[in-house]
Amino acid sequence: MSVSALIAVPVGAPLVAAAVALVSRRRSLSGWSGIAASLAVLAAGIAIAARVGSGHVVADAHLLRADAAAAVMVIVIGVVGALATFAGVGYLDAELADGATTPAAARQYEVLVQVFLAAMSLAVLADNLGVVWVAVEATTVATAFLVGHRRTRQSLEATWKYVVICSLGITLAFFGVVILYFASIHAGASPTSALDLDVLASRASHLDPATARLAVGLMLVGFGTKAGLVPFHTWLADAHSQAPAPVSALMSGVLLSVAFSVVLRVRALADSALGPGFARDWLLVTGLATLLVAVSLLVAQRDLKRLLAYSSLEQMGLIAVAAAAGTRLAIAGLLLVVTAHGVVKAVLFISAGELQHVHGSSSIADLTGIAARSPLLGAAIGAGLLGLVGLPPFALFGGELAIARGMADAHLAPALGVALVLLVVGYASIVNHGAAMLLGPARAGSPAIAVTRPVAVPVVLGVAVLVVLGVVGGPYPHLLETAATVLGAR
Repeated sequence: MSVSALIAVPVGAPLVAAAVALVSRRRSLSGWSGIAASLAVLAAGIAIAARVGSGHVVADAHLLRADAAAAVMVIVIGVVGALATFAGVGYLDAELADGATTPAAARQYEVLVQVFLAAMSLAVLADNLGVVWVAVEATTVATAFLVGHRRTRQSLEATWKYVVICSLGITLAFFGVVILYFASIHAGASPTSALDLDVLASRASHLDPATARLAVGLMLVGFGTKAGLVPFHTWLADAHSQAPAPVSALMSGVLLSVAFSVVLRVRALADSALGPGFARDWLLVTGLATLLVAVSLLVAQRDLKRLLAYSSLEQMGLIAVAAAAGTRLAIAGLLLVVTAHGVVKAVLFISAGELQHVHGSSSIADLTGIAARSPLLGAAIGAGLLGLVGLPPFALFGGELAIARGMADAHLAPALGVALVLLVVGYASIVNHGAAMLLGPARAGSPAIAVTRPVAVPVVLGVAVLVVLGVVGGPYPHLLETAATVLGAR
């Protein structure tokens, strides 16, 4: 396959699957085409990674480009997308069997999930910052209808909250992109390529500092809103708790990281145009504030899906602090955390969705004795929670260790100390809630848990990926190091 065709696969394959779901009357065909599209995204990400291992950029293909950082994100989209789409088949079957949804709504779900995957792939592969903005906005449109899929009062409220807050953020990012275009033109760039990433990188030192500072500030806040960073984080828990479980896995495990990958691109541009201090200070303050808010909410949380959502907020805070360090080790560790966090959230949200379906509730108080009632689901959730708190042999451990060493090398020991204290408190809360749910005695009259294949397969595969990535790693660490260099790590 040519390079141009290879880069187009992560965007094109989900769109083809969306078209199949739109016109097909056979749900089995729609479901399997969606799974095949996600696997195609994963295969393309691995193939792209093989071509950019030395750090060079793969040739562009009609506004698309790929480097090591894009390859990492495409792989994450492919892995989590495959797990979530497989689980989504079972989710829709259960909804249709219970009469909770209609065939038309199920078809809409399948189409929008594939559009969502295509938009995220476009956001990480686009060569033009304006196209990146369009792709991020497209994720908002697609997921808004997915969050409100059940059409309950709570889901519709969560949808509107999500749309309003994220639209505010993306509008700020739009203003930042427009101002950056103005600055790039005045720095000598061609009007047709003024927002291309390569052109911006080459012209960064010629940008007017005051104009660049305003543009970068607006983009950091705008795209940071989509990544769930404080202060515009309030949409996150509502949207993730009300969305269908497979969609929650995609939003928590991938969407937040895709948005933050744009923040990393902006940070690299800011470092070249304004020096390392401007973006570093913003990321450090915002990251620590996000950690503090997330941990405060984790301690008193009583709902499983909201607990998982706030743990994602905690991880985004950690990632922001790591990005502030800006060292090669910290950025590589950040990308490993992104990968591991995406897989572990797929495992946990898919498991949470099954528990919610069985019990009719996601309240932790109602979900007791899980390990005894379903050894498979109990083991998967237990492994997922241990992976989420960064214990070996799971991959998150290596990523957090690399971040800690990278922050120490960047002379950010005080910030590292504060972050570690907050992480310990947050992780202790997660373990406490998880133990009560898994190990506590089952309540009288608790329903039986029969784990279906669409749930069992993705959670088992997800746990296996976490262990293999944490123990073996293979060529992945080298790819992460190359990606860190591409993102301007020092």
